Amino acid sequence: MLTAFTAGLLLITISELGDKTFFIAMLLAMRHSRRLVFVGVIAALAAMTILSVLLGQAASFLPKIWIHYAEVVLFLGFGIKLLYDAQNMRSQNPCCDEVQEAKAAIEESTLTLNSTRLQHGVILQAFALTFAAEWGDRTQIATIALAASNNPWGVTVGATLGHAICAAIAVIGGRFISGRLSERTVTLLGGILFLCFGVVALIEGA
Repeated sequence: MLTAFTAGLLLITISELGDKTFFIAMLLAMRHSRRLVFVGVIAALAAMTILSVLLGQAASFLPKIWIHYAEVVLFLGFGIKLLYDAQNMRSQNPCCDEVQEAKAAIEESTLTLNSTRLQHGVILQAFALTFAAEWGDRTQIATIALAASNNPWGVTVGATLGHAICAAIAVIGGRFISGRLSERTVTLLGGILFLCFGVVALIEGA
């Protein structure tokens, strides 16, 4: 369980830092109560984590050899793709693309906040935008892969804690951090981490 917890925590914390959901939380926290935004964001990420773990557990009924090779291919593939992306970025390029995507998602949100239901509205907006942004993301796929071959409770707790850490950073100090966050560095670290997971999975299945 400790291995699954550590894997989920590291994978999510590094991969989600500077991701689209990170900037959604940051931008919403500039407009609304940080506490309400955090509640909505972490609720969405926790729900997505639980759903991903359940999907991973369902996939665990497949032949073990299929799961093993799928996990290795996914992690190595993500790692190589992230390293390739990092190689083609400028060394000090802020996460402009992710910020613009987050801004667009917020502006396109049709949720109406009125004075009588403001708190519920903020939480629901944060939940809906975060859940939609996270759906189909590489961290969701990676969580499914981890849960298919590791302790589900460890993956759930580790991944949820990782999401909570990133969400807290985003709503508390996201504006300060985002201006100093190198997209290339974050992408490079994510690529290395995915490659490490891929190599470990390959060795364990040998």
